Amino acid sequence: MSEALLVACPHCHTLNRVPHTRLAEAPVCGRCGKRLFDAHPVALDAASFDVHAGRAELPLLVDFWAPWCGPCLTMAPQFQAAAVQLEPQLRLAKVDTEAVPALGARFGIRSIPTLVLFRHGRELARQSGAMSAADIVRWVRAQRG
Repeated sequence: MSEALLVACPHCHTLNRVPHTRLAEAPVCGRCGKRLFDAHPVALDAASFDVHAGRAELPLLVDFWAPWCGPCLTMAPQFQAAAVQLEPQLRLAKVDTEAVPALGARFGIRSIPTLVLFRHGRELARQSGAMSAADIVRWVRAQRG
């Protein structure tokens, strides 16, 4: 792993270079001054998705969901709890497939909720269905080796 990583700000989506050894030291964005990790999934649209998935160097776990989906709403607090355990080793994000249907179509999302793990813009793994926080963490760690 390189000495420093490009980390996208969850607030303004600016890329920041952060030494790998300082990820857990509450780094802040050089542009907006807000914390780069706040243990909350970031809501992404098409433009911010490409920054976080394609240009940032942290793995990205995306929850593709919809506001009308009961299992999605049930899993939302579990996904939030998983963020507390998984940051800053990876970024957790949510994509509302109703608000941003192009992203759902781009990745062939056929059922929701669906979790997709990305690294350097490439899909590494996917899992459909609601999961508990412990299951999300276990699944992500199994995918990362």
